[in-house]
Order: sequence, then C-alpha cells, then structure tokens
Amino acid sequence: MNDKRASVVIIGAGIVGASIAYHLAIQGCTDVLILEKEASEVTGSTARSFAGVRHQFSTELNIRLSQYSIERIKNFTEEVGGFAELRQIGYMLLAATPTIWEQGQRNVALQQSLGVPVELLDPAAIRQIVPQLCTDDLLGATYCKTDGFCDPYGIATGYLRRARALGVRLQCDTSVTDFRLEGERVIGVETHDGLISCDIVVNAAGCWSGELAKRAGLHIPVQPYRRCIYATDPFPAVHRDVPMTVDLSTGFFFRKEQDHLMFSISKADEPVGYNMSVDWDWLETVLEVGVQRLPVLEEANLLPQRCWGGLYEVTPDHFPILGRHPDLPNYVSASGFSGHGVMHSPSTGLVMAEEILDGEAHTFNIDELRITRFYEGYVPSEHNIF
Repeated sequence: MNDKRASVVIIGAGIVGASIAYHLAIQGCTDVLILEKEASEVTGSTARSFAGVRHQFSTELNIRLSQYSIERIKNFTEEVGGFAELRQIGYMLLAATPTIWEQGQRNVALQQSLGVPVELLDPAAIRQIVPQLCTDDLLGATYCKTDGFCDPYGIATGYLRRARALGVRLQCDTSVTDFRLEGERVIGVETHDGLISCDIVVNAAGCWSGELAKRAGLHIPVQPYRRCIYATDPFPAVHRDVPMTVDLSTGFFFRKEQDHLMFSISKADEPVGYNMSVDWDWLETVLEVGVQRLPVLEEANLLPQRCWGGLYEVTPDHFPILGRHPDLPNYVSASGFSGHGVMHSPSTGLVMAEEILDGEAHTFNIDELRITRFYEGYVPSEHNIF
C-alpha cells in the first residue's frame, strides 16, 4: 500500500476521528489514513474533556443521537474493546426561574415521549439527592438517572486500536498545511512530508477545523473557546455518587471524580483563541456563585494540580457541522460539537461512515446539521447548552 495515498484521509486523531475510522473499518473500508498534528494521538480536547454524557437535550435529533451513543458506550468493551468506564450517576438540571422551569418541563415531555427515563423533581426531592444544595429559590429540577460520565481517552484509544487492527493507518506528528484541489474536488492533502492523495478527506480536527477549512477555500464557522475545570482535595462532604448537577440560571456545575469535587462555570466573555492555561482569575467568580448554590463548597480546599483548561470547538448555534460540503463534495466535515463530541462520538462515527460509503447518512437524518443550514435560513434551536 502506498503510504502517500489513502482512499480516505481523516484529519485529527481525537475521539471523533477515531470513531469515524473504526466505523469505516468495520464496514470493510480499511484504506484509511488518520493524520494527527501532535506527536501522539488523543492529546487534544478529547483528553481534556469533562466527559459528560446525557440524554437531556431539547431537540429530538440530539436526544436520539444520545440514546444511540450512550448505549454503545455502555457496551463498549463487548462491541469494540477497551474501556469506556461509563458511570451513570445521573444529571440533575436546576431551575430557579419560571422561564427555565417551563422550558425544562417541555424538554421532559419530549424526552419522555422518546423513551428517556427522565423525571421532574420538586425542591424536597432535590434535597434528598443532594442534601448540601441550597434550594430556597428553586422551582424544581429535571433528573435523568441514566446520564453520567465516561472515559474519553479509553473510548478514543479503543476505537483506534480496533481500527488499526483492521488495517487503518495512523500517522502522528503530521500537520496538514494545505489541500490540493482539482476543479470541485480535493485530490490530496499537503503535509510537511509531502502530498498524500485521497478520494475523500474528513476534517475532524476539532478546534482547528475552521482554520484548516480555510486552506480548502471553505468557511466553516468553528471557533475555539477556553473552558476551565477546578478541583478540590478529597472532599467527603459531598457524596461520591452525586449526580452531575447544573444550575441553569448561573451555569455553575459540579460532580465528583473519585473523591475530588470538580466544578466550574463557562465564561461568557471568553475570547476566541487557543489558550489552554487555567484561568485563576475566573475562579473567584466561580466560587462566589458556586457557594450560593452549594454552601459547603466554602469548606473545600482547592487542588491546583488537578485543575485544567481545555478548548470547546463552538459553532454559532452550538450544533456540529456534519457531512459533505456542497462546494467540495468529497470534503466531509465532522467538527463543531460545542462540548458534545465525546457523548455523540459513536453516532457521529456511524453517520459519517454512511455519508462516505453510501453517499448519505441514513441511520439518522443529519440534514439539519449540514453546513447549508447557515445559508438556507434554518437554524436548529437547542436550549440545553452548558
């Protein structure tokens, strides 16, 4: 096999690129080359993910993508190999205003109609689950016991290991510097090591996908934003199996990682950029807000070495951009997940393999996730964005 050619070139060896490669390989397409700009695979946003998985979305497509993906993650060892370490501790979304509570009730009605085991809680029920919470101003919460978190690194490396065993190639320390075009087709990608010819190219480069697309003459509205996670010393004051709890009014969220309490708030005015340092100045605001909802947090000691910063790949509507580009039909987008890439990686790999091999995704209709939505006037509306 010619190392300078592949039927499919996938740019990015994170969890999305790994899932696409695996799903192509199990369907018999093994002439696949994954290119990773870093010295080793799974070192970008996948490795820095907070790892949440949830069914609690407000649109049918996102809910169905989650249902499929969480079931695959649940059975990952048997189906793929490796360890997903799914912990279904639940998600509890707190509502403190009438607007948020009314939307939460609408979300639950949709989720329940699709078979999601989600329920509405009153403040007394909330306190039974997390007694340490201040609930004086809460109208209620939505709670799904089958939500939780997983091990993104284990999933990504599991996908890669199986894909490579089937014949997929992985080439690290290889940046794509340009695309070679011929008419309305990509005929190859330029790297520092020369041209690699291909029939299909998949941009799964995460936060770098927007910049990378420009080299093919395309505008893909994906931008990088820093997100920080803060952690405490072992903190038994909050139970280890506490659900992932999100205050929808303030954005404050927390869960346990082993015995450590992990918490944060996304910074609304965070500038676009590739900065992954921990924002220690923002921590003061996070603590001020967090203590109002979780007063016991004031007793915790911060553990700086377990805090980290990472990047979200964000689109204007917080939906990913999936599928072939109308201007370059053999260029496929798989990026812009806005924090949902880990939880939707199994369904993304499936539909992208269908898009490549069958000409169009069919297990799920991804038309509302295509790039064309931005210039056809249709913008999907997802309310549960954290």
